[in-house]
Amino acid sequence: MQLTSFTDYALRTLIYLASLPKDELTNITEVTDLFGVSRNHMVKVINRLGQLGYVHTVRGKNGGIRLMKAPQEITVGGVVRDLEPLDLVNCSVEFCHITPACRLKEKLAKAKLAFLAELDDCTIEELLSDNSELLILLARP
Repeated sequence: MQLTSFTDYALRTLIYLASLPKDELTNITEVTDLFGVSRNHMVKVINRLGQLGYVHTVRGKNGGIRLMKAPQEITVGGVVRDLEPLDLVNCSVEFCHITPACRLKEKLAKAKLAFLAELDDCTIEELLSDNSELLILLARP
């Protein structure tokens, strides 16, 4: 299963925000510069993270973005569920005539549950914990 770039950038953004001191604001330019992502794409990502309650956005001259939830409360599985279209195949009878007898959809459903269960066991905090190399890479210049 391959995650969309949207989800990839969302996870990177959450990791970066979690690496900052609690309640410290950063801005979209810092995030886009750090990850080499287009500003337009990152604006959409951060807007969606804000709508979902992961990120708090502050408008204005002294505005910015920061985590709204504690890093230990954000699971990778939750973020993936919120952002990814998780229908792996279209098994409607109208689309596929073997659907009534097909066992593939059951196997894919089990695999998806196992994938998400593994990601549910991983928090954003866990990705940063005891990871000095990552913290160095995320450090502001």
